[in-house]
Order: sequence, then C-alpha cells, then structure tokens
Amino acid sequence: MTARSKARRRALDILYAAEMRRESAVEALERAIEAGEGPTNPYTGVLVRGVVAETDRIDELLSSYSRDWTLDRMPAVDRNVLRIGLWEMLHADDVPGTVAITEAIALVQELSTDESPTFVNGVLGAIQRSGVVADS
Repeated sequence: MTARSKARRRALDILYAAEMRRESAVEALERAIEAGEGPTNPYTGVLVRGVVAETDRIDELLSSYSRDWTLDRMPAVDRNVLRIGLWEMLHADDVPGTVAITEAIALVQELSTDESPTFVNGVLGAIQRSGVVADS
C-alpha cells in the first residue's frame, strides 16, 4: 500500500468517525494531532480539510450523479469515499482522475459492501465523463 493510499484510508477513518459522532472532521483531525495520535502523512490533513471545505459542492455533484441514491441513503463509508475521490478529482492536480477512482474503489472493496465498488465506480466515472472535472 502506497503512502498516499494509507493517507486516504486515514482520512476516511477521520471523516467517517466524525460523521458518526456528529462532530467536525477538522476538529477531530486537530485533536488527534495535538494528542500525538494524528496522521503521519500530511496528505491525510489535506484530504480531510479539503473535503470539509468543499462538502457542499461535492455533495451537490454526488447527488446529481448518483442515480436513485440520496446521500443519506448511501452507506456512510461509500459516501465518505466518494467525497475523498471527488475532492481529488476536482483539486488534486497531481492525481489523475482515473487514479482517484481506482483508489476509491480499492477502499470500498476493502471496507464496504459487495455492491459498493460498482456503485462508486459508476458515480465517479459518470462525473469524470461529464467533463465537470478535468483529467490530469
């Protein structure tokens, strides 16, 4: 597993736990860092802060491209993986869209339902094909 893959996994852990606790993911990240339990890879913080800063736009796009699935209906792991993947597609110039999608699929293959990889691929792939995001 690459360092960036580990950072994505840690960012997912923080986003997911914060959502379950109904707390700010950035505050959870900062608290972990202050307690010396924070992520060792700075990319984790970039992802968490980026997703939180862009949640409204990300969720709007996800809602538009996820057929028959509202954000609330999605498994929480899938929802947060989609947010990370889409944030990377929109803002991480050094991460090609196909890599962001592949990494998102890998996360849900490991952590979510059997249907999740196909769902995540479908949503992020549709966004990529739409031209909303440029593939680097």
